[in-house]
Amino acid sequence: MKLFGRRVVLATILVVLWIALAQPLSLQEVGVAIVVGIGIALLPLPGADVYGEVQLVPRRIGAAVSYLGVFLVAVVRSNLDVAFRVLNPRLPINPGIVRVKTRLKSRLGRLLLANSITLTPGTISVAIEGEDIYIHWINVGARDVEEATRQIVHDFEKYLEVSLG
Repeated sequence: MKLFGRRVVLATILVVLWIALAQPLSLQEVGVAIVVGIGIALLPLPGADVYGEVQLVPRRIGAAVSYLGVFLVAVVRSNLDVAFRVLNPRLPINPGIVRVKTRLKSRLGRLLLANSITLTPGTISVAIEGEDIYIHWINVGARDVEEATRQIVHDFEKYLEVSLG
């Protein structure tokens, strides 16, 4: 699919999502959704065409939907973990920065992985250098790169790898 077609698909997805989430729906809301969706889709992306990394095929769409479920479960679990640590001072807090490795090849996949880690309470992506991601972790459970990767990245990565490469 050419760049124009990808941008049309992106704009359509953004408009549909906006309309699905906007309640109560009005004509003005639909108009704003269309303007914002098209505006975002037309933004220039310096350096690379990340739209080329997205392919709308059933296997990748299924992996993306599964990823959203895994992500939501991780967010709920980590919210509860951080809340319990705040409410119970006896629970350990051992902050630190750990290095994890990712198998993801696409820049969009690495970006989504780093953002997913940051959106999960208790972890913040600090830097991405090649296949390494440096993460600030509220309670470091492993200093070993492989074990930290398994604990933080593995669940996200297996679905992102299928959907984005």
